[in-house]
Amino acid sequence: MGRREFLRAGSLGLFGLGLPHLFQGQNLAANKPAKLVPRGKAKACIILFMWGGPAQQDTWDMKPDAPVEYRGEFKPIGTNVPGIQICEHLPLLARMTDKLALIRSMTHGDVNHTKSTHFLLTGRDLPRPDATLPEDWPSYGAVLARLGRGQGPLPPFVSMMPKVPDGAPRFVEESHGQGAGWLGPLYQPMRIDADASLPDYRVAELNLRSDIGSERTEQRRNLLKDLDDQRRLLDQHAQTQAMNAHYQRAFSLLAAPNSAEAFNLTREPLALRERYGMNIHGQSVLQARRLVEAGVPLVTVFWPNDGITNVSVYWDTHNRNFIDLKTRLCPVTDLAFSALLEDLEQRGLLDETLVVWTGEMGRTPRVGQSVPGGAGAGRDGRDHWAKVFTTVLAGGGIKGGVVHGSSDRFAAYPAKNPTTPADLAATIYHCLGVESETVIRDRLNKPNVLCEGKPIAAILC
Repeated sequence: MGRREFLRAGSLGLFGLGLPHLFQGQNLAANKPAKLVPRGKAKACIILFMWGGPAQQDTWDMKPDAPVEYRGEFKPIGTNVPGIQICEHLPLLARMTDKLALIRSMTHGDVNHTKSTHFLLTGRDLPRPDATLPEDWPSYGAVLARLGRGQGPLPPFVSMMPKVPDGAPRFVEESHGQGAGWLGPLYQPMRIDADASLPDYRVAELNLRSDIGSERTEQRRNLLKDLDDQRRLLDQHAQTQAMNAHYQRAFSLLAAPNSAEAFNLTREPLALRERYGMNIHGQSVLQARRLVEAGVPLVTVFWPNDGITNVSVYWDTHNRNFIDLKTRLCPVTDLAFSALLEDLEQRGLLDETLVVWTGEMGRTPRVGQSVPGGAGAGRDGRDHWAKVFTTVLAGGGIKGGVVHGSSDRFAAYPAKNPTTPADLAATIYHCLGVESETVIRDRLNKPNVLCEGKPIAAILC
């Protein structure tokens, strides 16, 4: 009996999940964790990753006094924090700015989408220009998994990467920094490809079939162990070891229906689901909240390619910048992000849940401007730009209602307090109670210092 047939016989109805990605994340072997400081306020982190690069001057860093070809079409609106303005198409977040820390001086030098993600998801540059994904520095979730965070059968690291119908391009799958990198397959995230907005959304239908009792399930577990014992001498490859751990986690979830309920969005009131937005991103964000509430330390929610237009995909607005921001990007993120903050606060979870909203870069200062290494820009678009952009943090350990750093009058370069992805990474780790100087070892036992940056003291409580 092959492994695939074995699990199919066990009837794990894993809608939208590839088994190689299912229970990746937590090392079941007895590894001693690296040194930890006493935990910060945050017990968990949700990263809302706006893949494609949101235009900083059309969202969080408005430039109303700049010439029209720089400031664009949108107007700034006041927020509930005097002196802070954001885009008119983020009205719900404008009423919650007292919970946000805006870093308006993020900067790095890479305008390649799939490579620059490595900066934001790890705090590090690629190890070499042509590195493959297994050579990446491990992402935040993989590091937390390696340090032993997360309890029970749920994985410590989940990646929401929903697919859409009709074959919309999946550039996000190629992005560096999203997984475990050189830590190896044991620490890969559980990846959810399913569309949480669909009526038949099922991420992990982990209840036993009515015609298969617990005794037969235990027999299957023992059979798998016998097969593994026979194969162990034939194959000691890390991938095989990882899959063994993932299959054991599958059985653990079968035996823990309460944990599996974390994936059941129908348990949420319809009004709350609608508050997040009955769309692919909004429901993914709601799923992330259910997971951290159930004990998952880190969930990354990647913005999906919604398939609405093949001219401007994700937040990569080379064309239709203002049309798409106004109609399909800002309204959806405004609804979901504000709902998440409100929901976490009402549940008493905001102080212990760090929320990070970011893309991998920003957009060119001037509308229609094209840059070397970018992909060009139409008359109504903005090209790639990494010299300055905005990242937003909220929740566990973060001081709300503050702006750190600033860009110049054209939103082209940092004017004050340039902030690197390494500093962002140090801030995230600090909030999660992990020292930047923590040493983690790769599969060859080589020591690596976790982070090169320093926490941003101005935005910390």
